[in-house]
Amino acid sequence: MPSLQKNARVAGWLYLVLTVLGIMNLMYIPAKLFVKENAAATARNILASESLFRFSIASSLVSVVVFLFLVLALHRLFKEVDQPLALLMVVLVLVQVPIGFMDGAIQLLVLLLARGAEFLSVFDQPQREALAMLFLKLSNQMTIVSEIFWGLWLFPLGLLTCRSGFLPRFLGVWLLINGVAYVAMSFVGMMAPQHMDLVSKITFPALLGEMAFMLWLVIRGARPRPEADTVPA
Repeated sequence: MPSLQKNARVAGWLYLVLTVLGIMNLMYIPAKLFVKENAAATARNILASESLFRFSIASSLVSVVVFLFLVLALHRLFKEVDQPLALLMVVLVLVQVPIGFMDGAIQLLVLLLARGAEFLSVFDQPQREALAMLFLKLSNQMTIVSEIFWGLWLFPLGLLTCRSGFLPRFLGVWLLINGVAYVAMSFVGMMAPQHMDLVSKITFPALLGEMAFMLWLVIRGARPRPEADTVPA
């Protein structure tokens, strides 16, 4: 029991750190710096708040590392429930690691273009700003691709939660719905991006599944139910 509770709390706090970093990198900082379809204004904002942009790059790379520690903590928590399913969860997170580091490199390239190094003098300022915007759009497309894996890894996590006996089943169901929402958002972003705003509004309640799971681990931890209510692994 103490070990189970400790593992749950460790996973919960790691999830909390990842959630805070994700909100900053995906919502707060882009809203502060990026101007839609305006390369010049975006470049000016990046240069005016270069430290904030660099912090965004660094924190996105830290997020990748935290995600790795999180999935290892969750594997420790759930490995007695279903070892193959727990391993599948780890694999689906490991697949995302190269994408995360590549995205960080792309954003460093955006900063380089915005600042205008000497060897870039063959490009005039509007060209450099346009290239910076192009790479920002590439970074956004990588996020859309990543959403597939953000959804897929929640499927084994949701099933493990449902079967665990020490976490509420409704959290597992919510995680499964959350996973479907991420995959749907990814495919809409690739196939019909003009509908992304509408789909984001529709799927928003589903995306709170991870938040609910994280808060449960932090606040309540893992508490086995009475034997009669426990579902065999």
